[in-house]
Amino acid sequence: MPPYPGPGEAEPQAQPVAPDGWFRDESPAAQAPARPQAPAPAADWAAGAGSRDAWAEGSAAEQTAYLPPQAAAPEGVAPEGAAAEQTAFLPPYPGPAAADAAYPGPGSGEPAAAAATAGAVGADGEEPAYSPPTVGGNTLRAVDPAQARAEGRSPIIDPGPQPAILTAALGLLLAGAAAVGELVLLGPLIVLQGLTAAGWFRLNGMWPARQGIALAFLGALVADAAVLAVDDTYGPGAIIGTLGAWVLLTLVLQLRSHADPDERMYGLMASVASAALAIVCAGYLAADSAAVSVGAVAVAVAVFTRALPLPTPVSVGVSLAAATGAGIAVGGLTSVGVGGALVGLAAGVCALIGLRVAAYDYPSKFVHMTAGVALPLAAAAPAVYLIGRVVG
Repeated sequence: MPPYPGPGEAEPQAQPVAPDGWFRDESPAAQAPARPQAPAPAADWAAGAGSRDAWAEGSAAEQTAYLPPQAAAPEGVAPEGAAAEQTAFLPPYPGPAAADAAYPGPGSGEPAAAAATAGAVGADGEEPAYSPPTVGGNTLRAVDPAQARAEGRSPIIDPGPQPAILTAALGLLLAGAAAVGELVLLGPLIVLQGLTAAGWFRLNGMWPARQGIALAFLGALVADAAVLAVDDTYGPGAIIGTLGAWVLLTLVLQLRSHADPDERMYGLMASVASAALAIVCAGYLAADSAAVSVGAVAVAVAVFTRALPLPTPVSVGVSLAAATGAGIAVGGLTSVGVGGALVGLAAGVCALIGLRVAAYDYPSKFVHMTAGVALPLAAAAPAVYLIGRVVG
């Protein structure tokens, strides 16, 4: 084996090292593209066997200085720490027992949301059918809207045929009472105002709210008395004056409340809206009796038609057409005449808006039997008065 060059002798040039750690031969024969040669085993280096580069004999550290890390050890022997390096970035597997402990089942005290999700599918693999809130009421109203949105369903549920029948009956009762006289009309109107006051509070999730319901109902009675006490010309002024006074009274009562500011504001808005809707119903007393008959019948027909099992766009169109036809029919029997078509159409639009409001946010059966019955008629009262004055 040739020794290292002594003093004064030319030291051979080190061969360049490629970025991958392999020696690169700069001889002309090696200029052609070729596969990189595997490094010689460390045993061959120690025995002096190898290529013309045997001058690199020395210590073990010097011999492996230019070799890649994986070639520093003899063949068949894995470098120390290689197993740890290969598994350094693998996530640890806790095993079946630890996995079961980390993800408990529905009966092991997991959160309620996970338990509800796990229990949504029955033992036979089918999702259980949730009972409609309109059948037996709903005592968990605050949970159902969130559940509906999480499942991708709409929280809107229409009142259905039973409230529609009650609305139609109350509308026909208002129409017949208006044809008799104001004092007879006062009876079904008070029923309408009471249902409006109670249903609006329950629709907003505030129950029991006896003080707010009593306050709104009292405002409606005061508005009725004010309209009956003045001439027909001053009927709208009496309604607006009562409404302003009740808003101020509601504000004063809410300022004396010891509830939280957010809850106090929420109660104030619900009380003002309930009182306003109940007071606005007094517009049937201020309007012309013929217009009241036309509008009440139009609302009854529109709501009943809307409850029929039809697609929503078709149902809305058919309901408005039926309300217009009812207005023409009843208008021909009264002094309104052909103007009954406009009164019927306006009353039908307002009735559908009130019906939509009563269907919001998973309402209970109590809401459908109060707000679902009263809101279509209450929302149509201003339109009946205004359009009745125009066509009359």
